[in-house]
Amino acid sequence: MGWCPRLPFIAFPAELYNRLRLGGLVAPQTFAPLHSATVDSRRPRVAILGTRFGDFDVETDVLGDVDLVSGWGGSREDIVDVASGADVILAGAAPRFDAETLEALGSRAIVRLGVGVDRIDLERARSLGVWVVNVPDYGTSAVALHAVTLILGSLRRLTSADRMLRNGSWGIADLRPLHLPEALTVGILGFGRIGRRVAEMLAGIGFEDILVADPAISAIDIAAGFEKVRAHLVSATDLIASSDVVTLHVPPLADGYLLGANEFGTMKEGSFIVNTSRGGLVDTEALVAALGENRPGFAALDVFEEEPPDVSVFAPVADRVILTPHMSWYTEESELALRRQAAAEARRILDGEQPLHTVVSPDTAQVGQ
Repeated sequence: MGWCPRLPFIAFPAELYNRLRLGGLVAPQTFAPLHSATVDSRRPRVAILGTRFGDFDVETDVLGDVDLVSGWGGSREDIVDVASGADVILAGAAPRFDAETLEALGSRAIVRLGVGVDRIDLERARSLGVWVVNVPDYGTSAVALHAVTLILGSLRRLTSADRMLRNGSWGIADLRPLHLPEALTVGILGFGRIGRRVAEMLAGIGFEDILVADPAISAIDIAAGFEKVRAHLVSATDLIASSDVVTLHVPPLADGYLLGANEFGTMKEGSFIVNTSRGGLVDTEALVAALGENRPGFAALDVFEEEPPDVSVFAPVADRVILTPHMSWYTEESELALRRQAAAEARRILDGEQPLHTVVSPDTAQVGQ
């Protein structure tokens, strides 16, 4: 496939979009060009929404003889315009499938290109007989690596040191205090695949005191996996108050924040938080205020309440934050695994087979987590 320019993701009116598409000016990952020259009603139709892939060669290779359509899916109208009647939808993070959208689509399945399904009305999907499937294990190492990188960058205050040196400063006086891993307690909120991988990486670096909070596991689970590490199961409240570093690896809450003004008030002075999980777990306004009080003293964020975020809200505490553009999931290897696994799930559904990672199954009429 030849090179084509990447255009910004902008919501065009339908009339303008059609003019651009017919003129050949729309990149395939951006709006909604048909991948097939003509749609054959005898072939399955698969819609791909909300991705930034340069092409769909991976999906075509796995799916085989199907009609592919694609678009950004930033609004209900866009989703329905592109994907209405599609047998299966491969969905990135942007599209939101509320009850009205699901009713208008008439699709058999939604396969999430990722883990989270909080932007899908699962109960309405169940009642409509729509499969909802995710890919829970494609990016474990990538996300864990990014989290650990943010932890180490924060502990060593690398961004502050870089800024100081570029501004003509020299020395370590303004960087004090810095500590070794073995002198610190790290708290891991959520101990699923990613949380466990983070613990393994941190233990290998020299962190010896690890606290874990997760209602789904027991102290026996932790002891069996980390015999040489002092990993202790505690409550989330105790973890937040006792840790020098708090890293988040939990799914979104049904409502409210995991970390808000009350929680920040209990944190150690000069502590750190790292969030590579969900932006909605952290009250941004309360965090900025808490950073000004040095509780916590530093925050490293890869996810935000609204994406892309208004980074100007962090201006008052710019020297106390590291911000990255929701990139923790990405490496070349993890992206390829995600695309192949998601497309394979879509192919199974088209072939009448059971998908591997079911969140909602029309067969059991149950919602699983």
